[in-house]
Amino acid sequence: MIKHMPNLLDFSKQELKEIIDLGIDIKKEPEKYRDSMKDKTLVMWFEKSSLRTRVSFETGATRLGGHAIYLDASTTHTKKANLSDEVKCLSRYADIMMARVFDHETIATFQEASSVPIINALCDKFHPCQALADMMTIFETIKNPEDATIAYIGDGNNVCNSLIIAAKTLGIKINVAAPKSLEPDYVPDFLTENPQEAVSNADFVYTDTWVSMGDEEKKEKKMHALKEFQVNETLLGNRFFMHCLPAIRGQEVTDKVIESEKSLVYEQAENRMHIQKAIMLTLLTWK
Repeated sequence: MIKHMPNLLDFSKQELKEIIDLGIDIKKEPEKYRDSMKDKTLVMWFEKSSLRTRVSFETGATRLGGHAIYLDASTTHTKKANLSDEVKCLSRYADIMMARVFDHETIATFQEASSVPIINALCDKFHPCQALADMMTIFETIKNPEDATIAYIGDGNNVCNSLIIAAKTLGIKINVAAPKSLEPDYVPDFLTENPQEAVSNADFVYTDTWVSMGDEEKKEKKMHALKEFQVNETLLGNRFFMHCLPAIRGQEVTDKVIESEKSLVYEQAENRMHIQKAIMLTLLTWK
């Protein structure tokens, strides 16, 4: 039976821990996995532009001995063809596919039509690969990660949704501070409109850009709602700082926070590659 990753809702605590542990092992001993995707092809479907997602997946597949093909959806037959037909064709060429799209419905179409595993590399509702990279970073950073508390500050977006799902599945406490108009779709352990309350018992403080790609028409409204949700030195205190990047410095986070010794943003970025290697190998094994 094919196992897809449209989100993290259908993954157990044990399954998520196995993926995280594999990501950590791949990072420590990359040579051991050098040929793990030998003769395997990853198709990468992009509706949205990307830096970390494309490079981490493409480099990851290459370092595992596989081959990655980048497809810009705007230059394919998508506009005139039936997407299901195109996915059915692609899944006869590829061993595994990832898609970075605007709407979650597109991921559902990929999943229904494909005969190979599908990875959601970002949509409007979820960002599971980022959440797993974040959890891997937390597991590397502190001795007892399951005793940790994460405070997410800002827009309750796709990153926040997946972070909540991953944290609660793994038994990690997560607080969210967001304006009522921008609350996440999933219920955290503690929800407030006060950032100070959210971080009071936190080990990690996490934020994301206030205006995600595709939300430009909501910029003015979001900027107004989130003006008191900036992560600065006072709010961070001595806690670890996390951000999925790209960051808009001076908006959701200050320069001093992102450049501080407690900042984990570049570890998170690197771990995108390692955890995506683990996701690909796991789904190819489960196939």
